[in-house]
This record gives sequence, C-alpha cells and structure tokens, in this order.
Amino acid sequence: MVRRALYGFHAPTPHATLDLAIQQGIDFVPIWRSSQRKILYVAGAALIAPALFCAPAAAMPESLTLGAAAIVKPKYEGSNEHEVIPIPIITPKFGETPGADSTLTQVRKRVNFRGLDDIRVRLLGGERLQVGAVTGYITKRDQEDGDLLRGMGNIDGGMVLGAYSAFSLGAITFDAAILEKVTGDDAGPEYRFGVETNRQVGERVKLGIRFGTTLASQDYMQTYFGVTPAQSRSSLAGLPAYSPDAGVKDVFVAVGASVDLSDRWLLKAGARYGRLLGEAADSPVIETENQLSGTMGLGYRFDWRH
Repeated sequence: MVRRALYGFHAPTPHATLDLAIQQGIDFVPIWRSSQRKILYVAGAALIAPALFCAPAAAMPESLTLGAAAIVKPKYEGSNEHEVIPIPIITPKFGETPGADSTLTQVRKRVNFRGLDDIRVRLLGGERLQVGAVTGYITKRDQEDGDLLRGMGNIDGGMVLGAYSAFSLGAITFDAAILEKVTGDDAGPEYRFGVETNRQVGERVKLGIRFGTTLASQDYMQTYFGVTPAQSRSSLAGLPAYSPDAGVKDVFVAVGASVDLSDRWLLKAGARYGRLLGEAADSPVIETENQLSGTMGLGYRFDWRH
C-alpha cells in the first residue's frame, strides 16, 4: 500500500513553478534574506506541531519524513521579478492505535499549506464543515526590491494570524478566511475567498484546482499600494501621491499536484496565477498586474523499523 506523508499543500499562494518560470522568461532572482530564518521557524512550527499534538504521550516516532520545498514568488506584490524562499519538510510518524488514522493522515487532514502567508490548521469539524486557525509569514518589502520603490522606505515582514471556515458540498469546497499581519509594520486585514476541488488520479497522483479572490482593507491597500505625500517627495522614481480605498485586490487560479514517487519518496508541486485589480492594479508602485508563483517540494521517509 502506498504511504502518503507530508502536509497537504494545495496550489500555493506564491507564483509559477521553476519550469514555468523558465518557460515564461521571468526575471528570476534567488534572494536569501536574514529575515527568512523567521519564515523557516513559522513554516517548521506549523508543520511539526500538528504531528506532535496528534502523537501519543511519550511516544517515539516510528519513522520521519524529511525534505525541502522551494517557494518562487514575486519580490513584492506587483513586482515583475521573482525570489526563492526555502522551507523545511519535517513530519514524524508515531505508533498507531489499531483502527485509527495514522498520525501522518491526521496531519494531512489538519494542515493545509495554501501559501507562505496562508497556512491553515483545522481545529474543529471534519470533512464537510471546518473551522480553524491561519498562520504564516509576509515577507519584508525592501525599497531595493524594485526601481519604483527606491526612496519610499521599507515595510517590515511579520507573522500572520487569522481564522478560516470551509464547507464542502460533494467534491467542491468553499472557504473564507481573514488574515492579518500581527508583527512588524501595521498593515490591516485581508479577506480571502475560494472554491476548490481535488481528485485522486490512480493510486499515486492527486490533483487539485482552486479559484479565488482577495479583498483588502484600506490600511492594507495604503501600506502596500499607496504612496504618501512624504514618500512621493522622497521617491527616486518621482511617483505621485496615491491613496487607494478598500476593495478587491486580486483574483487568482491555482493548480497543485501530489505524486507518490515510491513508498518513500513524495513530490509536491503547485502553480498560481493571480491578477491585481482595481485600485491595487492602478497603484504607481506596480510593475505588472500579472503575478505568477509556485511551490515544489520533495520528501523522503526514514523508517526505523526496517
């Protein structure tokens, strides 16, 4: 029987897989910032904690799945350049109670990686109705990330907290979430709505597709798309002052795949296309409304019993 491990990341919020990035001729720039250590801590904690929570007291793991994933995302919202962010894959498997779901199965059911800023952990409910918490990390926007940002100052990265609910009707799931950065510079909340479906293709392949939209508060829009009079005066690109209102920030479509390469190896991949809309797209800091991101990860299961 094929074993499935790792957290279940549906198609991600960060943009185009490496292959897609190359095919599209995107200006692809790997950047390793010191703040990304915080990203590793957040992602690692979100992935490990549910497994430990589900584990029997004082139990030692029977196996451990280790691996790595890479997120490819725009350097900032509206950028036409990309950066790479690594995240760990760490999933222990503990001794199981006969008749109960395995620890890894419980983790897969509880944790849903939708993007770096949108890691969902189910707290209540089951297959039809779910309520849970959202965590993640929004990366720092540096004024050196693009020519249009020079002279405008930096926006701190920070941890994201929030909540979500989801309802399944047959094979289709509808969900809504509120996310807000709670550390670093204040930015205001976002509201994300989506619909998705997943399908098992044979024993080893699972595919998913998701459509959604994001609404942003006025504070969020001003922080990431606005230009204050002071920023306008200091802008090296000569940007005009701009004060967007709250509203629809983007629409997106995402696809994802999970492939059991063998009983020990598992591959996860996803790609997302988003388009900025309305006053977000009209912002003078935007280089392109088209936003591509992607995630790819590979894990290997070490089994102490063999």
